[in-house]
Amino acid sequence: MSALLEAKGVCKYFGGLKAVEGVDMSINKGDIFGIIGPNGAGKTTFFNICSGIYQPTKGEIWLDGEKISSLHSEQIARKGMARTFQNIQLFKYMSVLENVKIGFHIHTKTNMFDSILHTKTYKQDEEFAVQKGLEILEKVGLAEYRDTMAGNLAYGIQRKVEIARALALDPKILLLDEPAAGMNPLETQELMHFIKQLNQDGYTIAVIEHDMKFVMNSCNRILVLNFGQKISEGTPDEIKADQHVHEAYFGKGIIAGEAVKANA
Repeated sequence: MSALLEAKGVCKYFGGLKAVEGVDMSINKGDIFGIIGPNGAGKTTFFNICSGIYQPTKGEIWLDGEKISSLHSEQIARKGMARTFQNIQLFKYMSVLENVKIGFHIHTKTNMFDSILHTKTYKQDEEFAVQKGLEILEKVGLAEYRDTMAGNLAYGIQRKVEIARALALDPKILLLDEPAAGMNPLETQELMHFIKQLNQDGYTIAVIEHDMKFVMNSCNRILVLNFGQKISEGTPDEIKADQHVHEAYFGKGIIAGEAVKANA
């Protein structure tokens, strides 16, 4: 099976700091792919390379068979990659529908002139964004919040709205950076079901997450980073059994069985 998103020998150096060093990764269509590792392991830096915020010092990134390593984030978004960030970035004084509509900007032709004069192009694009925005909200179960100000929503719902806005890009792959950060256990459980449902609807998803229970119960394959290097990749069961992973999280000298018990 050819990879949908592939990294080959990716490195990112900041002066003398090797934030990411020689990382290979392969995400197939239909995966929920987890990226985990201790604090400072290079996870978000690696995501930033994949999504074009940083360009790699060495190595290559491929999306659906096309090399994207030298492209900027907006160009990569147009190629089919959507991204959310650790901190929710909604417009809190705009409605849920208005927030989702913003995600359609790469599919519209409206320029500043059209917006000021409300030209035919502006009206057509506005009608398109409203229709598609409502379709997405209905699809992901958020239609009841369409007219609610984003800032008035519970934290867990805000995160879902942010993901819904990313879906407006009609992505081939969706990158989620710590989506469960700051959530209580109930919100985390609901988000896990939400992501699984998106996957069943056909979306390929890559997720960085510190919540090990979340990752182990939602991802079919997992990449583990430590000090910027890949130390393991495999199924949840394979990751649980990997002594290198236990050493990265708990230190050397602890046996695998004790590490699993400590993490339970």
